[in-house]
Amino acid sequence: MSERHPGASPLAEVALADCSACPHRASLEKGRCVPGDVCVTAHSGRQIDRFLRRNPQFAEDYLHDGFWERRAIAARYAPLESVRLLPMDADEVVRRVVVSRLPKDELGDYLHDSDREVRMTVANRLAPEGLGALLDDEDYLVRLQVAKRLPHGQLRRMAGDEDREVRKEVARRLPPFALSLMMKDADAEVRRIVAARLLPDDAAKMLADEDWVVRLEAVQRAPLEAIAELVDDVEADVCAAVRKRLNDFLLGEDK
Repeated sequence: MSERHPGASPLAEVALADCSACPHRASLEKGRCVPGDVCVTAHSGRQIDRFLRRNPQFAEDYLHDGFWERRAIAARYAPLESVRLLPMDADEVVRRVVVSRLPKDELGDYLHDSDREVRMTVANRLAPEGLGALLDDEDYLVRLQVAKRLPHGQLRRMAGDEDREVRKEVARRLPPFALSLMMKDADAEVRRIVAARLLPDDAAKMLADEDWVVRLEAVQRAPLEAIAELVDDVEADVCAAVRKRLNDFLLGEDK
């Protein structure tokens, strides 16, 4: 049932439940629920959330409710002891909430969940040493979360990931001495990140890259003796960067 407030537009409808059948009628007298605003039996996520936020002692009663949104919200407020005993819910939103609350060492059953966002939540919460189980996840967004948190010692395993965004994150996090693995990446954006972080001698190896931004980044890091040949590069910005470094050296500002 819904009711419009006087003067409201036709779209401004408020879901009202039947208070006569509500098991929490006593709460109305105590101001713990408000019809059309704070109500656990209405089919309104906002009203349900407001009710259980005020009355978390009732959340456990709705963990097996027939309405998925009521279950999901109840899982936010119910005691962890009850949430961790729940069977895997049929609805992905409920599973996302459960995964956000379970202890990190109890997420194993959700590593291969059918829902991408459930797996992304797992990747964000799992202990770093356990992330190897998601290295080959079918979804690049899950692998991207893994790349953001994987320990440096294991990160090189993702240097050849099929997705550019994942490789870009790997290039941002790999220690400079390990970036040589990615100097010949097929994507220019990845190589730009690599060139900007390489050790000087490795940066010199990228001065002939076909992408001018890669060359520009390499010029900033390569040894002075290696960049002189780019003083007449076809790209004006690269030439300018070379001349600036050489001039700075003559002025004693580039050591």
